[in-house]
Formats: sequence, C-alpha cells, structure tokens
Amino acid sequence: MAHPRDILLGAQAAAGFLPVCDHYSGVEVRMRKSLQLQAEMIAEFGTCVFDVSLDCEDGAPVGGERDHAQMVVALANDAQEAARKAALPAAPRVAVRVHPVDHAAFEADVAAIVGGAAQALCHLMIPKVETVADVERAVAAVDAAARSAGRVEPLPLQVLLESPAAVHRAFDIAAHPRVQSISFGLMDFVSAHGGAIPASAMSSRSDALSGELGQFSHPLVVRAKLEIASACHAHGKVPSHCVVTEFSDTEAMKAAAAKAAREFGYTRMWSIHPSQIRPILEALAPSDSEIERAAAIIEVAAHAQWAPVSFEGQLHDRASYRYFWQVLERAHQTGRHLPAGVQSYFQIATR
Repeated sequence: MAHPRDILLGAQAAAGFLPVCDHYSGVEVRMRKSLQLQAEMIAEFGTCVFDVSLDCEDGAPVGGERDHAQMVVALANDAQEAARKAALPAAPRVAVRVHPVDHAAFEADVAAIVGGAAQALCHLMIPKVETVADVERAVAAVDAAARSAGRVEPLPLQVLLESPAAVHRAFDIAAHPRVQSISFGLMDFVSAHGGAIPASAMSSRSDALSGELGQFSHPLVVRAKLEIASACHAHGKVPSHCVVTEFSDTEAMKAAAAKAAREFGYTRMWSIHPSQIRPILEALAPSDSEIERAAAIIEVAAHAQWAPVSFEGQLHDRASYRYFWQVLERAHQTGRHLPAGVQSYFQIATR
C-alpha cells in the first residue's frame, strides 16, 4: 500500500522525518549528557524527538582538532551501541558539525568522523557554506570517506548559511539534491555586516532602553530568515531556525520558537542548552484539536483513495490533504499522541 508521504508530498518527501529540535554541544561532558538525555526522551516519547549535533567547529580546541574528532567518533558509535543494548523504541539521531570546507581541519575532520562513524550518523552539518561549489566539495569528501567505511546510503548534508552572500544564494544551495536542511547562522550574519546591524539583533527581543531592534524585527535579519525559509520550502528542504541566546528564559524561548514557526515558516530549531529542548518541542507541536482534525481528514481521504471528499461541510482534496498530513508529521516529530487510525502510517515510515 502506498504511503501518504509518497502520495501527497512527492519530491518533498525526500527530506524525511527530521525532529523539530537540533541540539548542539561541543564539550565532552555536555555531549555525554546530551546523548543520555536523548536516550531518556526516546524511551519517554517512543521516538527520537531531537537530534544531538556534536560540535567540532566551536568545540575543538585549536591544535586539538584531531583528538576532538576521534572523541566524537567514539561518542557517536557508543550512543548507537547503548541504544541497541537498551532496546530503545527508536534509534538515536547523532550528527556532527565539522569545520568549514576552507578550514585546514576540514578534510581530516571528514575522513576521521565519517570514516569512523559512518553508520552511526544521521547527517553531517557543514558550516559557513557560501556557494554551491562549497556543497560539492563537501559531498566529494563525505562520499569518499563513506565509501571507505562501507556506507552505501548517501549521508545527508545539512548546511549553515552565515553571511549576506550565502543568503543571496540560498535558493541555489537549497536546490542541491544532497542538502537536507538549511540553518541560519544569526550571530555570524550580524557580525558580517561590520557594525551596520546592532548587537541587539542577536537577541530574541528588542532593546528596551535603546530601542534597537531584535532578531525578529531588524529588517536585514528578517529578510535573511525569510529568504532561507522560502528557499527551503521551494525545494522540499527543512528550514532550521537559529539559536536563542536567552537559554535561561523559558518564556522567551517559547515565544521565539512559536514566532519562528508561525510567522517565519521554520519547522526546525537549534537548541544550545538542554532547558531549551522541551520548550521548542512544545512551541512547534500542533495542538490536540489540530491533531484530531488532521487525523480525521486523513482517514476519510485514505478511505476515498485520496479523491476529493466533503468533510464537515467543506471540500477537501490533495492540496488540503497535504497540509493535514504535515500536521500529523509534526505531531509525530514532537512526540505527541496520534489517534489510532493513523498510527500505522508512522510505524511503517520509521521501520
């Protein structure tokens, strides 16, 4: 039986099931705690509700890149083995952010990490991507390392756009078949403007004293966010929103995540502290009423073999089915309970 993803999403289904939260950690003790928290929440929710991205770019000390990469390999492999032993209901999702393609450590990073943990990784994050040529360079290095490790399935790449020039090329980069998701690098983007954008634009809120604009109101930052989100949606990729630095302010985190999702079109968001993970899940999750309505419409649509139907006095066809299916996907990605009539779709999808 054809899966609703294949019927309704077509090429957009290529991005796959990505959790709505991508949690970054670069210090060993925090990386270990993040992986442990991921395992605990897999057991709690029955699915993997956030990725753990082990960070080499900002995590590795200068001169210690090789040792840091080897540590990351061990952590990624150990996480998968621990999950198998614990018989978790879903596999961990562990990624690595390597150094940029023009960094001296890039080739060694990829060779060591992909070569040593190819089967344990869900994707590789490539920072400071400027052009499609940067993506191609990363693909060549990653594929060579994956082949040497015996990985047959292509390793997805996620990229981080952090400059005005990179944002200008967002549509071309999003069109690359190996790019799974694009993230926006807020702080580097602001600093790339040579002081023309105030520091307040790195915050989730405007500065009350000076009146300077925050990241959700400064026009240049807003424009960049919208360009990336639009580029991703145009090519069936996942737009991932930048960090919120006020990690100790739960309400600010929830408000920022909700704004990113509801007004800017982002379906995934970075976390830089464990306290941000649950607020992101909550803010990006559909409500119970949305889930119930979406499930009812999808059940009716499937029974009609996806032909147009009347539901509660409204006409629905594949255009609206697509929307309501995506509501169910987001519910699954955030660990929400799904009605019995649609649960089997997700059991098939996650085998």
